[in-house]
Amino acid sequence: MKNLFDFKHLKGDLFGGITAGIVALPLALAFGVSSGLGPSAGLYGAIFVSFFAALFGGTSTQISGPTAPMTAVSMVVIAGIIASFDGDVTKALPSILTVFMLAGLMQIGLGMIGLGKYIKYIPYPVVSGFMTAIGVIILVTQILPSIGYYPKEDVAFVEKFKPHAEEIILDNILKEEAGGGMLVLEDFKETINQAEHITPEQILKESQTLAKKDASGVVGTLKVLPRAFRNINWLELILAIGTILIIYGFKRITMKIPSTLVALFVMSAIAIGFDLDYRPIEEIPSGLPIPNIGIFTEFNLSSFAPYIFTALTLALLGAIDSLLTSVVADNMTKTRHNPNKELVGQGIGNTIASIFGGIPGAGATIRTVVNIKAGGKTRLSGMTAGVMLLVVLLALGPAASKIPAAVLAGILITVGIGVMDYKGLRAMKYIPKPEVMIMLVVLVLSSVWNLVYAVGIGLVIASLMFMKKIGDLTSERSNVTQLKDEEAWSDENDFPKKLVEEVFIKHIHGPLFFGSTSDFQSLMKQIPDTASIVIIRMGKMAYIDQSGLYALEDALLDLNNASIKVLLVDLKEQPKHLIERTGMIPNLVSQECIFNNFDNCLKWVNENVEDGDVRTKV
Repeated sequence: MKNLFDFKHLKGDLFGGITAGIVALPLALAFGVSSGLGPSAGLYGAIFVSFFAALFGGTSTQISGPTAPMTAVSMVVIAGIIASFDGDVTKALPSILTVFMLAGLMQIGLGMIGLGKYIKYIPYPVVSGFMTAIGVIILVTQILPSIGYYPKEDVAFVEKFKPHAEEIILDNILKEEAGGGMLVLEDFKETINQAEHITPEQILKESQTLAKKDASGVVGTLKVLPRAFRNINWLELILAIGTILIIYGFKRITMKIPSTLVALFVMSAIAIGFDLDYRPIEEIPSGLPIPNIGIFTEFNLSSFAPYIFTALTLALLGAIDSLLTSVVADNMTKTRHNPNKELVGQGIGNTIASIFGGIPGAGATIRTVVNIKAGGKTRLSGMTAGVMLLVVLLALGPAASKIPAAVLAGILITVGIGVMDYKGLRAMKYIPKPEVMIMLVVLVLSSVWNLVYAVGIGLVIASLMFMKKIGDLTSERSNVTQLKDEEAWSDENDFPKKLVEEVFIKHIHGPLFFGSTSDFQSLMKQIPDTASIVIIRMGKMAYIDQSGLYALEDALLDLNNASIKVLLVDLKEQPKHLIERTGMIPNLVSQECIFNNFDNCLKWVNENVEDGDVRTKV
């Protein structure tokens, strides 16, 4: 317990945690609304992730909670699962929270197997494109609520979806009647009977669900934007613009008080005080958060199986987000975080948050910086932030329910602007073109298609380009020419000049792996028929993979068939082990043709190779 808590900095930790909690409050509400589960989900996520990630994590000053990247991916998960439940959030909630819980458990697993230290190897262009896409998604999707346009409430827009809605309702009745078996005539009679009792309210509800789905995301928003601009609610727009102006303007006055919180209070006070006809956020339940038992009692593998990869993406994204923040905290506090322990802490926080209906979160950079500057030094500060938000929930839940939705939309617009990677965008002018392409591919695909798949595609492209580059570098430094034309290594200067037509040397620089096998095979084919001996110098080849192994085997077979003897020099441990296990030694290269150094190889050549008729003594 002494190692877990340090009360020497209690005053600073309390002040830092309370300050960070104040900063987190409006963002938690806004991210909850943006996710599609409502403000309470954002608040619950902030409470539990902040407390438990701090308690079990590996970064003393880290403040965790819902973040823009995590919310953007969560929004995709939530929208997809709700759509599969015909727009019924209540029925979809257990499946949604199960996916979030799985992401938390995956984070725990990543930390326990020690993968925290490898997160840093994610290519920067992928991260940059993703972060900018997050900003674009948040910015674009908040345009509609900021101008007070809600597609499901646009009667004329919803009307277009009624035929499709009727089709879906009938299809559901047929599926219900079939019950997984074969339909018979009696079933159709029952279907017709049920169809006659479909109410206009049912059709309207399904139509609204379809309208909302059609107008969701970046593409959906852009499609309905012309219609939205013809139906602007000017009061909502003024509230949103006022929020944005205060957030940016108040920072010019002082940075000691969070401008986001000031904007939230000022604009909410104006709306409530003048009894304006504004749209409030969804009601925040009063009292302690209650566990959602449906996660366990209504568990259905088929309902969330398609989202397992998405859960993994959430886990990895949360890991990257958290560990990047941990690095920032280290630089400010001159300490070192434990990456694997941090992942375990984040995983525990996200797992518990999901059970209570909260959206997942990660280490939040701005909140962590605020905590450190306010005096936070230990894990007590992060736990204090969570407790502080719980107190706000219990004491001010009903009051918070009166916050205008347009105010939170304005807050999210500033978040979207701030989260974009402007450093990466400015660097496009001078960074290598392949990296620019990766960043743009991830940016575009994430914005208009699918965040999860875009990151996967970006990683694949980046990996392929990396392997191609390494293969090219290996090929450039590894060549096969006649000794008289090749720049000899220092220990090759005494090689007999009379044997330059008969003996060829192959230098292998770096690993022989699947990215360089093609070039290796091409180079080996350049050895002319005049050769009787090929010396392969492997002192700088510390690694060979299966592709490289088989490429080497093919080359040795070709040389053997051409009656060319192969000498291997300075064979390292890993390649030697594999070459011996596959039988290339001694089947293709005899044991006496393996040399520890070039001097021994040169001695063998002098003793066994003669000029002219290319005879050997063995």
